[in-house]
Amino acid sequence: MDYPGNLFVVAAPSGAGKSSLVKALLELDSRVQLSISHTTRAPRGQEKNGREYHFVSAEEFNQMVAADAFVEWAQVHSQRYGTSKAAIKDRMASGADVVLEIDFQGAIQIKNIFSNAVCIFILPPSWEELRSRLERRGEDSPDIIDMRMKNAALEVAQVGKFDFVIINELFDRALFDLKSIVQAQRLKVSAQRRARADTFQALNIP
Repeated sequence: MDYPGNLFVVAAPSGAGKSSLVKALLELDSRVQLSISHTTRAPRGQEKNGREYHFVSAEEFNQMVAADAFVEWAQVHSQRYGTSKAAIKDRMASGADVVLEIDFQGAIQIKNIFSNAVCIFILPPSWEELRSRLERRGEDSPDIIDMRMKNAALEVAQVGKFDFVIINELFDRALFDLKSIVQAQRLKVSAQRRARADTFQALNIP
């Protein structure tokens, strides 16, 4: 089904700056709403349930999978993450633009279900910088950082399956690129037909 709202899917290896970029986009553009994923991992730092994620137990997650409540779900770093079908569809049906922060597996699943979804991959400028960012974050042990770096090599190899790629070397530039993608998508003929169907009809445009 075509919805008046647009769906943006942002993926990146851990430490590439995905969350910071999406947060800045949300602060600048009130038309974009964040779809909050469910996860079995524990909160980190100042994260709060219902803000960054819906933190659920493995049993609760299994129940949602059995009920077909997720449009996609995947296991990442030994934890599971899922995106609620109802949350996306309801917001897009109301005309809102929805942005998802998910891993590359979920992004590919989303694209198979929502053909109009715009998939964006965030790359670090180098492997050295990625490791440095993970270390500066101060949240993971050296073993966990090594695991994230190994997973990152697998993740960036999937970039060719995405519609756009942003290299997050300078944050302000990367944010400008992200805003540009959002605005360009809104102005596509297909997107305008969905969002402004009344105008197309009034102008007798088939």
